[in-house]
Amino acid sequence: MYYIIMRVLFMGTPDFAAVSLKRLLKEKDLEIHVVTQPDKPQGRHMVLTPSAVKKAALEAGLTVYQPETLKNEAFLKTLKELDPQIILVVAYGKILPPYILDYPEYGCINLHGSLLPLYRGAAPMQRMVIDGREEIGVTTMYMAEGLDTGDMLEKWRTPLPSDADFEWVHDTLAQNGAELLLSTLRKAQEGALLPEKQDEEQATYAAKILKDDCLLHFEESATALHNRIRGLCPVPLAFTTLKGKSLKILKSRVIKEQGVFGAPGQVLSLEKEGVYVACGQGILQIEGVKPEGKKAMSCADFIRGRGIAKGDLLGG
Repeated sequence: MYYIIMRVLFMGTPDFAAVSLKRLLKEKDLEIHVVTQPDKPQGRHMVLTPSAVKKAALEAGLTVYQPETLKNEAFLKTLKELDPQIILVVAYGKILPPYILDYPEYGCINLHGSLLPLYRGAAPMQRMVIDGREEIGVTTMYMAEGLDTGDMLEKWRTPLPSDADFEWVHDTLAQNGAELLLSTLRKAQEGALLPEKQDEEQATYAAKILKDDCLLHFEESATALHNRIRGLCPVPLAFTTLKGKSLKILKSRVIKEQGVFGAPGQVLSLEKEGVYVACGQGILQIEGVKPEGKKAMSCADFIRGRGIAKGDLLGG
């Protein structure tokens, strides 16, 4: 049981980070201050919208700090006023300058959504699924000036089910990452952390997801296409083209892993379970789609609406 109040500065922005903040707020011995990114315009009407972390902090009655920049010691005055003993960072979205990294007594600790040194960078969770990894996890680490290069502290890992999508990975790692971050904080208080340097030879980079990453190439195997589809679901969604229009793919299944059954992208059959498509290797079953300008629908509804026919070519 901890009774001495510890001053914590929490820095984070999206839903993934908000899960950690909510977990930390349950601890009675933590005095938590929150920093998040400025409100951003979102949606068709570009409405100025607070981050998930800001919403969670305000619901808890906390003051929220939203500096436009951290450069040139712009946040130093506030940092000194808050005087955190430790800084916890989860998907904040900005690089922290040395004056922040070096300030707290117990250091700056980051929760990263991969098993470092694999998948450093902006999109580790999507990339792990796209690459068909069999195991995923999260890592806490001391922050350094490089991109996710600091000494590792603790890890949590789990097998990745073959049908799990990005949403499942995000939610699973957010919940377990929050517990891992708290564990690391407690060990920091006790002086029980054992930092481990990252093996640079094993390091990989998870670049931000761009539109080109979402385009399906049916010359690839059914397994590779399935992994890409689930790695981009529910956002931003993988897509192909059909009759000159964009067709986003919501869900898929590998029917056959090997073998050539037609031209890549060729619709082989229309069944109640979905649309069967030939790939470079194997057959992919598409189960849900979002046609251009329309709402998401099952493939059964898409077929009934005569949006697709046997022999059609996806991506052609």
